[in-house]
Amino acid sequence: MNVEKLSISLPPSLVKFIENYKLSKGCKSRSQVIEEALELLRNRELKEAYRQASAEIDSDWDITVADGLTDETW
Repeated sequence: MNVEKLSISLPPSLVKFIENYKLSKGCKSRSQVIEEALELLRNRELKEAYRQASAEIDSDWDITVADGLTDETW
């Protein structure tokens, strides 16, 4: 896997949380903990984007695409 090294600054309470999480969950590194956290954040953002997109669906579209179709087998 191609990776890029970053340097970040965090308050001591978050560093302690990361270290405790790493130990309690059996993560290999602090980087793995951060990666998992970022994946959760990305998934939350995607979930919100999908929710917004589904709210934009026009219910009349379902009627329009089915107009004139029957349950006949081709």
